[in-house]
Amino acid sequence: MTDKTGRRLSISFEFFPPATPEGAMRLWRSVERLAPLAPDYVSVTYGAGGTTRDRTRNAIKAILERARLQVAGHLTCVGATRAETLAEADGYRRLGARRIVALRGDPPRGAERFEPHPDGFRNAAELTRALREAGHDRISVAAYPEFHPESASPAADLDNLKRKLDAGADSAITQFFFDNAHFLRFRDLAAKAGIDAPIHPGILPIENFAKMKRFAAGCGASVPESLETAYANADEQGMTETLSRAICAEQCDALRSEGVEHIHFYTLNNPDLPYDVCRALGVEPQPLGAAAGGAA
Repeated sequence: MTDKTGRRLSISFEFFPPATPEGAMRLWRSVERLAPLAPDYVSVTYGAGGTTRDRTRNAIKAILERARLQVAGHLTCVGATRAETLAEADGYRRLGARRIVALRGDPPRGAERFEPHPDGFRNAAELTRALREAGHDRISVAAYPEFHPESASPAADLDNLKRKLDAGADSAITQFFFDNAHFLRFRDLAAKAGIDAPIHPGILPIENFAKMKRFAAGCGASVPESLETAYANADEQGMTETLSRAICAEQCDALRSEGVEHIHFYTLNNPDLPYDVCRALGVEPQPLGAAAGGAA
């Protein structure tokens, strides 16, 4: 697809599987709202230890059948044997999901650190290699512009990303960030390290500033002081949604001016801000049958 300037722009959206009937309605509203923007694909997350396994599978199935978008199922190394994890990947493929987001995964609730299953994958590189050997060829992995909180150093984190890509991943999606300098510096360092696979920025439109700060604290993403001030002022004036649209659209537009051609949006199953930002970037709605990804 092209934007209003004529430059190519592709997008993708992340959803999480619902736990309640109300959550299912919210997810489906999100899919219906965003599908006309013709994303390249949408992804569905996977809870720690496979706690959302059935819900993830059901959400993938519904999106494939009802919206006819391409879907990437998330897969982690937590709490499962190698055979169980690969069986889940094969289940995605049988449903028609041809993409996988391969992750190590966060420790289960209450655990201080990740511990691999005795018969499981130790990390995302091992998982990626096994997926490739099993015939999965559209695999994305995670990248961290401000480096993973558990990494010994930015250099070690970059080495880990290279291992995942060398194992067979064809692209990386970053953790969210708010200062584009982090992403651009990371992209330059990746290129110097010999990484030539696409690194797609992950963007989080801020629906709730306090909730975003909790997310950021958990994943090592910094929050600029300027955002603190801006949201404090906007809250007093009842202008937080307007501010969020403006900040996110400006961030994405600046990334595009630096050559970014694909943006991945973390929706948190809240479609309105991602929709408005994409429209501000010039992404035009299309008839549902003309989605960029097409039928899976």
